[in-house]
Amino acid sequence: MKIRFAEEKDLSSIIELCKAHAQYERSSFKEENKKELLSEHLLNPDSNIKCLVAESDTEIIGYATFFKQFSTWDAGYYMYVDCLFLTENARGKGTGKQIMELIRAHSKEEDCSVIQWQTPSFNTGAIKFYTRLGAESKNKERFFWKV
Repeated sequence: MKIRFAEEKDLSSIIELCKAHAQYERSSFKEENKKELLSEHLLNPDSNIKCLVAESDTEIIGYATFFKQFSTWDAGYYMYVDCLFLTENARGKGTGKQIMELIRAHSKEEDCSVIQWQTPSFNTGAIKFYTRLGAESKNKERFFWKV
């Protein structure tokens, strides 16, 4: 198993994992223009958005996206993990921890003081995993306001 930054050849697999991730989190997923948009954002060297993929043999079995953000309260930067998803057969084998450790190392390089992310309250497996990492939970409501 290998964890690396995403490449152009990974986009179709990432889209399939995004669909599975949305379904897992009881959400919808629109596939139109995703390949072009993800290529523009994930593969652009000037983009702040990073994407790691977990590869077993030649199959992409997971992905994580993350990016640097600023906290006014802390007057400093933090890393935000937008997505972390592994296929069901890849879970429980240490891959998620390896991905999070790589994100942690990258966060240190970027002078981030903390890593933040969220997961639905019904995702008890992820909550247990994050707790085992030593992460703390804060309850907040997330809002969506269309523009």
